[in-house]
Amino acid sequence: MRAGLFVARCLSRRFYSLRSAPKPNILATAPQAKVQLHPEDLEITKLANGLVIASLENYSPVSRIAVFIKAGSRYETSATLGTVHMLRLASNLTTKGVSIFRITQGLEAVGGCLSVTSTRENMAYSVECMRDYIDTVLEYLINVTTAPEFRLWELSEVIPRLKIDKAVALQSPQVRIIENLHAVAYRNALANSLYCPDYRLQKITPEQLHHFVQSNFTSARMALVGVGMNHADLKQIGEQFMNIRSGHGSAGEKAKYKGGEIREQNDDSLVHAAVVAEGAAIGSAEANAFRILQHLLGAGPLIKGGSNVTSKLSQAVAKASPHRFDIASFNVNYSDSGLFGFYTICKDSAAGEVIKAALNQVKAISQGGVTDAEVTIAKQQLKTSLFMSLESTEGLLHEIGSQALVSGTYTSPAAVIDKIDSVATADIVNAAKTFVNGKKSMAARGNLIHTPYLDEL
Repeated sequence: MRAGLFVARCLSRRFYSLRSAPKPNILATAPQAKVQLHPEDLEITKLANGLVIASLENYSPVSRIAVFIKAGSRYETSATLGTVHMLRLASNLTTKGVSIFRITQGLEAVGGCLSVTSTRENMAYSVECMRDYIDTVLEYLINVTTAPEFRLWELSEVIPRLKIDKAVALQSPQVRIIENLHAVAYRNALANSLYCPDYRLQKITPEQLHHFVQSNFTSARMALVGVGMNHADLKQIGEQFMNIRSGHGSAGEKAKYKGGEIREQNDDSLVHAAVVAEGAAIGSAEANAFRILQHLLGAGPLIKGGSNVTSKLSQAVAKASPHRFDIASFNVNYSDSGLFGFYTICKDSAAGEVIKAALNQVKAISQGGVTDAEVTIAKQQLKTSLFMSLESTEGLLHEIGSQALVSGTYTSPAAVIDKIDSVATADIVNAAKTFVNGKKSMAARGNLIHTPYLDEL
């Protein structure tokens, strides 16, 4: 019996209790008091096969369930580059249990949605629907993550979408800069692009896709997360779900930071440039210090559509250049590394003075040029940003899933706030010193005649 069909039948029975009860005849029954259901606490269970189950029952009419997998582009090899990009766009193809037509028609019939996102660290397959139809959409989620077929003729139809997806993404100068920045900052793993290289577009085979899935889509590398979902039911799904493929899978390489620069010269009068050094890994003692430093320097406008005139970076650059510019601190954290620095957009003639002024501002902080009051304000901004990111169900789902993959647990917002409050001003100064003394990486694009090289900084 096929695994997908077997699990689907189990789901139909298991979730019968979650379906809406028939509406009572209002003429034959007396009025009843309304029952108020209060959101439950987050529950996390780690199964014997390594799969992490996390659920938050908030009694929402819409349920969202996702499978998070340690299968980002960092786990590709030089021979399999572009595999994750292909997997992301091939999520609705025929599986061993259901056809491409049935997946599409089935989701449409119940108003459901299946989406796939990928980062350098993880992939996330998520479904959402009215909770009455959980059993239907979970059948598709289980099939696409555990039983793909990768038929050659179906994959060939994905290639044009792959080209379009990449072309649209790289039209954004910001995306190009971030991709180039990772390529030059690292020697391996995190250097891998989120997008398939052109020379690989016609070379990704079903065999390569199957091998990547078999090596990475394993129970110990997965987290099953549900919001608007009962934990006992989700745990039962996990137990059936992950009996299909167990183990720790591919370990992957530890990221090796190297530093360097990459420049894309064109005739654009606006220069996009990012300058970074190696920052902090997720969960490290320094991670919160870098996050606070990011807000201290300026993480973006505090007024929608306004300028970031109050940030330290903006104030420093404004004193050094009369030209219009935009600048913000840049901070990204991975499981074993991170990048910290700044990103600026400015007129080509002002690029040198803008970049040097920004570097000097971070250097001033590294020498103690920051007050406790300024650090307190930065902490408040970070806390607000944290809570705002968790306001949406999608943001909450991804935060729970990301933490579950890294540590197998979830740190509550209250505990995170305590950790932020415990960071001292001296820790911020030390984070700035790490950037100032660290080996730099730089990516720039535009008319770069006035943009300094790294060795000139």
